[in-house]
Amino acid sequence: MRTTLLLLLFTILVFTMSTSSALTVLVVGATGATGRHVVAQLLQKHHNVRTIVRSKDRLLSSLGDILGAKDMDNYETQLQITEAAILDLSDEDLQKQVEGCDAVVQTLGHNITFKGMYRKPRKLVTDSICRITNAIEATETANGRKMRVILMGSDGVSHPDGTTDDKRPLSERIVLSIIRALVPPHRDNEAAAKYIYADVGTEKSFEWTVVRPTDLIDAGTPSKYVTYAMPKGGLFGDNTISRSNVALFMVDLLTSDDLWTTWVYKMPVAHSTEEAPVAK
Repeated sequence: MRTTLLLLLFTILVFTMSTSSALTVLVVGATGATGRHVVAQLLQKHHNVRTIVRSKDRLLSSLGDILGAKDMDNYETQLQITEAAILDLSDEDLQKQVEGCDAVVQTLGHNITFKGMYRKPRKLVTDSICRITNAIEATETANGRKMRVILMGSDGVSHPDGTTDDKRPLSERIVLSIIRALVPPHRDNEAAAKYIYADVGTEKSFEWTVVRPTDLIDAGTPSKYVTYAMPKGGLFGDNTISRSNVALFMVDLLTSDDLWTTWVYKMPVAHSTEEAPVAK
Protein backbone atom coordinates (compact mmCIF):
# COMPACT_ATOMS: atom_id res chain seq x y z
CA MET A 1 0.00 0.00 0.00
CA ARG A 2 2.78 2.39 0.94
CA THR A 3 4.66 1.61 -2.29
CA THR A 4 1.49 2.27 -4.31
CA LEU A 5 1.01 5.65 -2.66
CA LEU A 6 4.61 6.61 -3.31
CA LEU A 7 4.27 5.67 -6.97
CA LEU A 8 1.06 7.68 -7.21
CA LEU A 9 2.70 10.73 -5.63
CA PHE A 10 5.69 10.38 -7.95
CA THR A 11 3.40 10.20 -10.99
CA ILE A 12 1.51 13.31 -9.87
CA LEU A 13 4.79 15.16 -9.28
CA VAL A 14 6.15 14.28 -12.73
CA PHE A 15 2.88 15.28 -14.38
CA THR A 16 2.80 18.59 -12.51
CA MET A 17 6.40 19.39 -13.42
CA SER A 18 5.86 18.56 -17.10
CA THR A 19 2.70 20.61 -17.42
CA SER A 20 4.13 23.60 -15.53
CA SER A 21 7.18 23.69 -17.84
CA ALA A 22 5.11 23.40 -21.01
CA LEU A 23 5.35 26.37 -23.36
CA THR A 24 2.50 27.96 -25.26
CA VAL A 25 3.59 28.74 -28.81
CA LEU A 26 1.72 30.41 -31.65
CA VAL A 27 2.78 28.98 -35.01
CA VAL A 28 1.90 31.03 -38.10
CA GLY A 29 2.22 29.09 -41.33
CA ALA A 30 1.42 25.78 -39.65
CA THR A 31 0.12 24.08 -42.80
CA GLY A 32 3.31 24.87 -44.70
CA ALA A 33 5.98 22.31 -45.46
CA THR A 34 8.15 23.48 -42.54
CA GLY A 35 5.49 24.82 -40.19
CA ARG A 36 3.78 21.45 -39.87
CA HIS A 37 7.04 19.97 -38.55
CA VAL A 38 7.35 22.78 -36.00
CA VAL A 39 3.84 22.04 -34.73
CA ALA A 40 4.41 18.28 -34.66
CA GLN A 41 7.69 18.52 -32.74
CA LEU A 42 6.24 20.95 -30.20
CA LEU A 43 3.30 18.60 -29.61
CA GLN A 44 5.64 15.62 -29.23
CA LYS A 45 7.52 17.56 -26.56
CA HIS A 46 4.22 18.19 -24.71
CA HIS A 47 4.00 21.91 -25.44
CA ASN A 48 0.77 23.77 -26.18
CA VAL A 49 0.39 25.04 -29.73
CA ARG A 50 -1.89 27.69 -31.18
CA THR A 51 -2.25 27.96 -34.93
CA ILE A 52 -3.88 30.32 -37.41
CA VAL A 53 -4.62 28.45 -40.63
CA ARG A 54 -6.96 28.72 -43.57
CA SER A 55 -7.92 25.04 -43.36
CA LYS A 56 -8.22 23.04 -40.15
CA ASP A 57 -8.70 19.81 -42.09
CA ARG A 58 -5.49 20.37 -44.06
CA LEU A 59 -3.52 20.99 -40.86
CA LEU A 60 -4.87 17.89 -39.12
CA SER A 61 -4.20 15.79 -42.20
CA SER A 62 -0.59 16.98 -42.49
CA LEU A 63 0.00 16.45 -38.77
CA GLY A 64 -1.48 12.97 -39.08
CA ASP A 65 1.08 12.18 -41.76
CA ILE A 66 3.88 13.10 -39.33
CA LEU A 67 2.52 11.99 -35.97
CA GLY A 68 0.30 9.15 -37.12
CA ALA A 69 -3.41 9.58 -37.76
CA LYS A 70 -4.31 7.13 -34.99
CA ASP A 71 -2.35 9.15 -32.43
CA MET A 72 -3.83 12.57 -33.18
CA ASP A 73 -6.37 12.28 -30.35
CA ASN A 74 -3.45 12.26 -27.90
CA TYR A 75 -2.68 15.88 -28.82
CA GLU A 76 -6.22 17.24 -28.87
CA THR A 77 -5.89 19.21 -25.61
CA GLN A 78 -2.53 20.68 -26.66
CA LEU A 79 -3.59 22.03 -30.04
CA GLN A 80 -5.75 25.11 -30.64
CA ILE A 81 -6.71 25.87 -34.23
CA THR A 82 -8.15 29.15 -35.52
CA GLU A 83 -9.38 29.05 -39.10
CA ALA A 84 -8.58 32.42 -40.67
CA ALA A 85 -6.15 34.29 -42.88
CA ILE A 86 -3.83 36.12 -40.52
CA LEU A 87 -4.08 39.39 -42.45
CA ASP A 88 -7.89 39.24 -42.16
CA LEU A 89 -7.88 39.07 -38.36
CA SER A 90 -8.70 42.24 -36.46
CA ASP A 91 -6.04 43.74 -34.21
CA GLU A 92 -8.05 42.64 -31.18
CA ASP A 93 -8.35 39.05 -32.41
CA LEU A 94 -4.63 38.85 -33.16
CA GLN A 95 -3.81 40.20 -29.71
CA LYS A 96 -5.93 37.43 -28.21
CA GLN A 97 -3.89 34.89 -30.19
CA VAL A 98 -0.54 36.09 -28.84
CA GLU A 99 -1.75 36.84 -25.31
CA GLY A 100 -0.33 34.33 -22.84
CA CYS A 101 2.12 32.89 -25.36
CA ASP A 102 5.75 32.22 -24.55
CA ALA A 103 6.76 32.39 -28.20
CA VAL A 104 5.64 32.96 -31.77
CA VAL A 105 7.11 31.10 -34.74
CA GLN A 106 6.37 32.44 -38.24
CA THR A 107 7.14 30.03 -41.06
CA LEU A 108 4.66 31.67 -43.38
CA GLY A 109 5.59 31.90 -47.02
CA HIS A 110 4.17 32.37 -50.49
CA ASN A 111 2.85 29.41 -52.46
CA ILE A 112 5.23 28.67 -55.32
CA THR A 113 2.58 29.16 -57.98
CA PHE A 114 1.94 32.07 -60.34
CA LYS A 115 -0.94 33.22 -58.14
CA GLY A 116 1.02 32.77 -54.94
CA MET A 117 4.05 34.71 -56.21
CA TYR A 118 2.54 37.48 -58.31
CA ARG A 119 -0.89 38.25 -56.89
CA LYS A 120 -1.83 39.85 -53.61
CA PRO A 121 -0.81 39.80 -50.84
CA ARG A 122 2.67 40.45 -52.19
CA LYS A 123 3.99 41.44 -48.75
CA LEU A 124 2.47 38.50 -46.90
CA VAL A 125 5.55 37.71 -44.81
CA THR A 126 6.40 41.32 -43.96
CA ASP A 127 2.84 42.40 -43.20
CA SER A 128 2.25 39.31 -41.06
CA ILE A 129 5.37 39.70 -38.90
CA CYS A 130 4.63 43.41 -38.56
CA ARG A 131 1.12 42.69 -37.30
CA ILE A 132 2.36 39.96 -34.97
CA THR A 133 5.03 42.15 -33.38
CA ASN A 134 2.56 45.00 -32.96
CA ALA A 135 0.11 42.60 -31.29
CA ILE A 136 2.81 41.39 -28.90
CA GLU A 137 3.66 44.96 -27.94
CA ALA A 138 -0.01 45.53 -27.10
CA THR A 139 -0.26 42.53 -24.75
CA GLU A 140 1.38 41.44 -21.52
CA THR A 141 4.13 38.85 -21.66
CA ALA A 142 3.63 35.41 -20.16
CA ASN A 143 5.34 34.58 -16.87
CA GLY A 144 7.10 37.96 -16.82
CA ARG A 145 9.60 36.71 -19.42
CA LYS A 146 10.17 38.34 -22.78
CA MET A 147 8.36 36.50 -25.54
CA ARG A 148 10.54 34.81 -28.15
CA VAL A 149 9.81 35.45 -31.82
CA ILE A 150 11.29 33.34 -34.62
CA LEU A 151 10.96 34.42 -38.23
CA MET A 152 11.90 31.94 -40.94
CA GLY A 153 13.76 33.36 -43.91
CA SER A 154 16.40 31.83 -46.20
CA ASP A 155 20.14 32.05 -46.68
CA GLY A 156 19.45 33.90 -49.94
CA VAL A 157 18.42 36.85 -47.75
CA SER A 158 21.49 38.82 -46.72
CA HIS A 159 21.83 40.23 -43.23
CA PRO A 160 20.44 43.78 -43.40
CA ASP A 161 23.43 45.28 -41.57
CA GLY A 162 25.55 44.75 -44.67
CA THR A 163 28.58 43.61 -42.65
CA THR A 164 27.75 40.31 -40.90
CA ASP A 165 27.65 38.23 -44.09
CA ASP A 166 30.63 37.76 -46.37
CA LYS A 167 30.32 39.53 -49.70
CA ARG A 168 28.99 37.15 -52.33
CA PRO A 169 30.77 36.67 -55.67
CA LEU A 170 29.72 39.06 -58.43
CA SER A 171 27.89 36.29 -60.32
CA GLU A 172 25.73 35.49 -57.28
CA ARG A 173 25.02 39.18 -56.64
CA ILE A 174 23.80 39.52 -60.22
CA VAL A 175 21.57 36.47 -59.85
CA LEU A 176 20.12 37.83 -56.60
CA SER A 177 19.45 41.18 -58.26
CA ILE A 178 17.51 39.45 -61.01
CA ILE A 179 15.57 37.36 -58.47
CA ARG A 180 14.82 40.49 -56.44
CA ALA A 181 13.45 42.20 -59.52
CA LEU A 182 11.41 39.29 -60.87
CA VAL A 183 10.32 37.30 -57.80
CA PRO A 184 8.18 39.27 -55.29
CA PRO A 185 8.44 36.62 -52.52
CA HIS A 186 12.21 37.16 -52.34
CA ARG A 187 11.72 40.92 -51.94
CA ASP A 188 9.13 40.16 -49.27
CA ASN A 189 11.55 37.96 -47.31
CA GLU A 190 14.24 40.63 -47.52
CA ALA A 191 11.80 43.30 -46.35
CA ALA A 192 10.67 41.14 -43.41
CA ALA A 193 14.25 40.59 -42.24
CA LYS A 194 14.99 44.31 -42.59
CA TYR A 195 11.86 45.18 -40.62
CA ILE A 196 12.87 42.88 -37.75
CA TYR A 197 16.46 44.13 -37.71
CA ALA A 198 15.99 47.86 -38.30
CA ASP A 199 12.45 48.71 -37.17
CA VAL A 200 11.99 46.27 -34.29
CA GLY A 201 15.57 46.33 -33.05
CA THR A 202 16.45 45.23 -29.53
CA GLU A 203 14.39 47.50 -27.29
CA LYS A 204 10.95 45.89 -27.55
CA SER A 205 9.08 43.75 -25.03
CA PHE A 206 10.08 40.61 -26.96
CA GLU A 207 13.25 39.05 -28.35
CA TRP A 208 13.74 37.70 -31.86
CA THR A 209 15.88 35.67 -34.20
CA VAL A 210 15.62 35.14 -37.95
CA VAL A 211 16.42 31.56 -38.98
CA ARG A 212 17.93 31.36 -42.47
CA PRO A 213 17.93 27.75 -43.70
CA THR A 214 19.98 26.81 -46.71
CA ASP A 215 18.39 24.87 -49.62
CA LEU A 216 15.37 23.02 -48.22
CA ILE A 217 14.67 19.35 -48.83
CA ASP A 218 11.90 17.06 -47.61
CA ALA A 219 12.98 14.44 -45.08
CA GLY A 220 10.53 13.23 -42.49
CA THR A 221 12.72 12.43 -39.49
CA PRO A 222 14.73 15.19 -37.79
CA SER A 223 18.38 14.31 -37.32
CA LYS A 224 21.17 16.83 -36.77
CA TYR A 225 22.00 20.33 -37.90
CA VAL A 226 24.81 22.85 -37.74
CA THR A 227 24.40 26.61 -37.47
CA TYR A 228 26.52 29.51 -38.70
CA ALA A 229 26.42 33.27 -38.31
CA MET A 230 26.46 33.75 -42.09
CA PRO A 231 25.78 31.77 -45.31
CA LYS A 232 28.38 29.17 -46.26
CA GLY A 233 29.09 27.89 -49.76
CA GLY A 234 27.42 28.92 -52.99
CA LEU A 235 23.97 30.35 -53.47
CA PHE A 236 22.52 27.15 -54.95
CA GLY A 237 23.11 23.47 -54.27
CA ASP A 238 26.23 23.48 -52.10
CA ASN A 239 24.34 22.75 -48.88
CA THR A 240 20.94 21.46 -47.86
CA ILE A 241 18.80 21.06 -44.76
CA SER A 242 15.64 19.04 -44.23
CA ARG A 243 12.52 20.92 -43.22
CA SER A 244 12.26 18.71 -40.16
CA ASN A 245 15.76 19.80 -39.11
CA VAL A 246 14.84 23.46 -39.55
CA ALA A 247 11.88 22.78 -37.26
CA LEU A 248 14.18 21.02 -34.79
CA PHE A 249 16.47 24.05 -34.66
CA MET A 250 13.50 26.35 -34.05
CA VAL A 251 12.10 24.16 -31.29
CA ASP A 252 15.55 23.94 -29.72
CA LEU A 253 15.74 27.73 -29.77
CA LEU A 254 12.48 27.91 -27.84
CA THR A 255 13.38 25.28 -25.27
CA SER A 256 17.09 25.93 -24.71
CA ASP A 257 18.01 29.17 -22.94
CA ASP A 258 21.68 28.68 -23.85
CA LEU A 259 20.94 28.25 -27.55
CA TRP A 260 18.56 31.21 -27.52
CA THR A 261 21.21 33.39 -25.86
CA THR A 262 23.64 32.42 -28.64
CA TRP A 263 21.33 33.55 -31.44
CA VAL A 264 19.06 36.22 -29.96
CA TYR A 265 18.92 39.32 -32.21
CA LYS A 266 20.90 37.44 -34.86
CA MET A 267 20.17 35.68 -38.15
CA PRO A 268 21.68 32.17 -38.00
CA VAL A 269 22.04 30.01 -41.08
CA ALA A 270 21.19 26.32 -40.66
CA HIS A 271 22.49 23.26 -42.54
CA SER A 272 21.93 19.56 -42.03
CA THR A 273 24.96 17.64 -40.86
CA GLU A 274 26.08 14.19 -39.80
CA GLU A 275 27.88 15.74 -36.85
CA ALA A 276 26.38 16.78 -33.53
CA PRO A 277 24.49 20.13 -33.49
CA VAL A 278 26.85 23.00 -32.80
CA ALA A 279 26.82 26.80 -33.04
CA LYS A 280 29.55 28.58 -34.95
